[in-house]
Amino acid sequence: MHGSRQYTLNQLAKYLVALFIVLSGLSFFVSNLLLVKTTDDLSVLEDEHEQLSDQFELMLGTQQLYKSELDSLGEALSQLSSERDQLAQQNEQMGTDLGNLESMLGIEEGGVEQSLEQRATIAKTAARQRLFLLYSIPNGVPIQSERINDRFGMRMHPVLKKRVMHTGLDFKAATGTPVYATADGVVEFAGYSKSSGYGYLVRLQHNLGFKTYYGHLDKVQVKTGQFVHKGQQIGLSGNSGRSTGPHLHYEVRYLYTPLDPEPFVKWGLDNFESIFSAVGEIQWESLSAMYPLNQGDLQ
Repeated sequence: MHGSRQYTLNQLAKYLVALFIVLSGLSFFVSNLLLVKTTDDLSVLEDEHEQLSDQFELMLGTQQLYKSELDSLGEALSQLSSERDQLAQQNEQMGTDLGNLESMLGIEEGGVEQSLEQRATIAKTAARQRLFLLYSIPNGVPIQSERINDRFGMRMHPVLKKRVMHTGLDFKAATGTPVYATADGVVEFAGYSKSSGYGYLVRLQHNLGFKTYYGHLDKVQVKTGQFVHKGQQIGLSGNSGRSTGPHLHYEVRYLYTPLDPEPFVKWGLDNFESIFSAVGEIQWESLSAMYPLNQGDLQ
């Protein structure tokens, strides 16, 4: 009986050992499976983490780029606003300057229906017309002188001692004072004119039928046939010919008819319209057909 019980215990021990081995093997197998699964899951998580890191870095870079673009856009808008303000100031100044020019040219200031560009075009055209006439028709002083000794009109001639017509202005000036052309033109005569009594004389022919005479010169500095421009020095004042002292005799003629030079001497851009009423011997109205803009006073 004791032998039978011992046999049974031995067999039970063997079963328990076998069961332990089986359970250990199963546990090892399951553990390996779990380890493999965990390793795979970990690998997947690492891949996903790496992808998320790349996406984060990409998003961070895009965010920085977006911020940089926003900053650049802000700077551009700020500069545009500054330029707009500057342009507004420039337009305001341009409007003021244009208004002054229109006033100087005698042009009625454009209304709201006219843009600055349209007004500037009109003013530019008017200025060109006026400048052409001011370079074509004698104007301004021919010499820097102390005073005018004799004016246009009848007078007692200082040499002939009788009343004669004085056809110009006598500007008192020291010998050697520069004499200037009062308009663009061509030299019709330059030399000594004995018969006229003007001594050394320069006679210029200008546009639109005008001529100017510069007499009693000490020296002639241009030649017959030479083109000259307004303001060009053409000689030096003197005391040649029938003269009692150094001066410049200056004449303005229209179609050979002597005119009073004084309105022409005083004429300029700031009083452009004045000449058309001051000098009645010329049919200015015919000039309005050539230069119609704001020439209402050509009558």
